[in-house]
Amino acid sequence: MTTDRPPLREVIARHGLTASKALGQNFLLDGQLLKRIAEVPGDLTGQSVYEVGPGPGGLTRALLDTGANVTAVERDRRCLPALAELGESAGGRLRVIDADAMAIDLDSVLERGGHIVANLPYNVGTALLVKWLTVPEWPPRWGSLTLMFQQEVAERIVAPTGGDAFGRLTVLSQWRSSAQIAMRVHRSAFTPPPKVMSAVVHLVHTPQPKGVSIGQVEQLTAAAFGQRRKMLRQSVKSVPGALEALATLGLDSARRAETLSVQEFIAIARLIS
Repeated sequence: MTTDRPPLREVIARHGLTASKALGQNFLLDGQLLKRIAEVPGDLTGQSVYEVGPGPGGLTRALLDTGANVTAVERDRRCLPALAELGESAGGRLRVIDADAMAIDLDSVLERGGHIVANLPYNVGTALLVKWLTVPEWPPRWGSLTLMFQQEVAERIVAPTGGDAFGRLTVLSQWRSSAQIAMRVHRSAFTPPPKVMSAVVHLVHTPQPKGVSIGQVEQLTAAAFGQRRKMLRQSVKSVPGALEALATLGLDSARRAETLSVQEFIAIARLIS
C-alpha cells in the first residue's frame, strides 16, 4: 500500500511547520514507530479509521499504508496544505476535515465498527477519551481506540485497584471496555521532545453490565474521586442511595475510593440506578 512520497521532514520544512505548544502538538516522525502504532488495531485493510490531530500527516501516512480509509480532523490550518498533498496521493482514501475534534459527531466521520487511531494533542486527549467512553449507546460506534497519551494518563487508564493511578478515568475506561498499554514511547521520538514520556493505549469495547447507566457511573465516580482522600461515607453521601448501597453490599464506608474495584463501583451504581 506504500506509495512514493517525499520524506516527512521535507514536507514539514517546505511548509514551514512547527509544533504548536498552544495546540498541544508534538510531531512524531519515526516511520517505523508510526508503522507499529498503525498495526496495533490489527488488519485495517478497507476499514474506516478516524484520526484526530494528524499535524503534518506522519501517522496518517502509516494508516493509509495499511489500506485503511482515513478521515482526519485537524484544527491547525497551517497543516492543511501538507495533508492535501497527502490526500492527492491516497487514491480517495483520505478525507481531511478542518474542525475542532471536540465538536465532531462520530456518526459523520466513522463507519460503525471502525477504529479511532490518534496521537492525541495533550491538551484535549483525556477529554476526547471520556467523550468516546461515555456515549449512552453501547456498543459504541467505534470498534477500538488506539491512542497516544502522556504516560501518566495511560497508566491511569489501565491502573489496577488500589494504586495511586487508580481513579475516575480508570473506572470509566474499564467498566465496559478492556484497556492495555500497547507500547511506551520515549520523549526523544517527538519533535520537539515533550517533557514527559508517552504511551499508546489500546481499548476494545466489551458488553455493558446490565442494569447500570453511564449517568450513574459518572455521578458516582465524580463524587468518590472528587474527594478521594476522604472516606466513602463522606465522599459519596451526596449521591442519593449510595450509602444504602454500600451497606447492602457489605462494603465498609470507611474505605477510600481507590480501594474499590471497578466491579464494586458497578455493583454500587447498579443498586442506585
